[in-house]
Amino acid sequence: MPSLGADMDEGTVIEWLVKPGDTVARGDVVAVVDTSKAAVDVECFDSGVIEDILVQPGKAVPVGTPLATIGTADGATAKPVPVKPAAPAPAAPSAPAPSPKPRPPVAGPLVRKQAAELGVDLTGVRGTGRGGAITRADVQRAARPRTVTESPPRAKVTPYARRLAKELGVDLAQVVARDGIVRAADVRAVKPVPQAGKPAAPVVDRTATTRQATAKLMARSKREIPHYYLSTTIDMSVALARLAELNRDLPVERRVLPVAPLLRACARAAEKVPQLNGFWNSEGFEPGEVVRLGMAVSLRGGGLIVPVIANATDLGPVEMMDRVRDLVTRARSGRLRGSELTEATITVTNLGDRGVESVFGVIHPPQVALVGVGKVLERPWAVDGLLGVRPVVTVTLSADHRATDGHTGARYLEIVEKLLTTPEEP
Repeated sequence: MPSLGADMDEGTVIEWLVKPGDTVARGDVVAVVDTSKAAVDVECFDSGVIEDILVQPGKAVPVGTPLATIGTADGATAKPVPVKPAAPAPAAPSAPAPSPKPRPPVAGPLVRKQAAELGVDLTGVRGTGRGGAITRADVQRAARPRTVTESPPRAKVTPYARRLAKELGVDLAQVVARDGIVRAADVRAVKPVPQAGKPAAPVVDRTATTRQATAKLMARSKREIPHYYLSTTIDMSVALARLAELNRDLPVERRVLPVAPLLRACARAAEKVPQLNGFWNSEGFEPGEVVRLGMAVSLRGGGLIVPVIANATDLGPVEMMDRVRDLVTRARSGRLRGSELTEATITVTNLGDRGVESVFGVIHPPQVALVGVGKVLERPWAVDGLLGVRPVVTVTLSADHRATDGHTGARYLEIVEKLLTTPEEP
């Protein structure tokens, strides 16, 4: 069971997307795990063949518990275990030679899942991928097209969602499926129908669970971390002018909002001030190898989740905006991957879209800094002795006094300001 945050002690396997005998590659999504905050796609750490599933769906286990075993692979199929062959029994003269056992189709877990959803039997599909592997395109070609007289297919239901619906007394026909698949979160969203002679089981209040997990982590933060706080107000005229020029050539759905240059500046400043980019552990400060920018996202049902923007310093404003939209959408729909929830080296919380002018946040342990961003507002602003109206934003820093002091924190905010106000800065 991977650790998907400092506040995670255990997780529950919701469903497996693979089974023993499936070939997997590093990075493949193999399972869905329910944490106190969201359902998370868990990726495979190694390549090979699934040998055994150790934790069944519905079981909660502590962080660090092995979930499955993976054997070595030869190409796309498992290496056979060498055994000493038995002496062959003499066959009857008239007995026909046994026909060779058909080789199972070579397909990854996502292809198998797609085939199950479309009702395609993989044994009859000819693979066009490398080594005869079956691709998604092969499955789509093999899927029987529906005629106009056919009724639409019923939504697929994950095993855990089906069991949960039975426990809660929820009629699956009343559940609205996301992307054609009914998951546990969809079942919980439906009010349970009491069965005759049996009261409906209570619905798990994820909001309360999430709030408890957050409360535990924040209490630890304030108990263990000696915070210090700094703030600065930054003129956003140059940054907004650059955005206006950039957005002129972009379609509406890809327009870049002020959050993108603000996040880029916070990430690049962390690269220049590495004392704020890393973790505090039992041996002291451990700097992060790269900047993995955590972004606090509010969930619709309440609570927060912090997905990670990897390689944030390498992203341009358009790429940063695309990444933000994608992560926020998937965070609120419960479809984040485990790798997107771990090892943030510094976190940004942006409450500007809620009208907040400034926010002094609580550090997310074991990190040593949290940056707060407020709303861009028009304020009276003096430039070269002349008073005018400028768009400004307040950026704050909450930092761990064990790792740095106010001088280091001030240097960080100075760099953030320079990155946002220098015209030559790309």
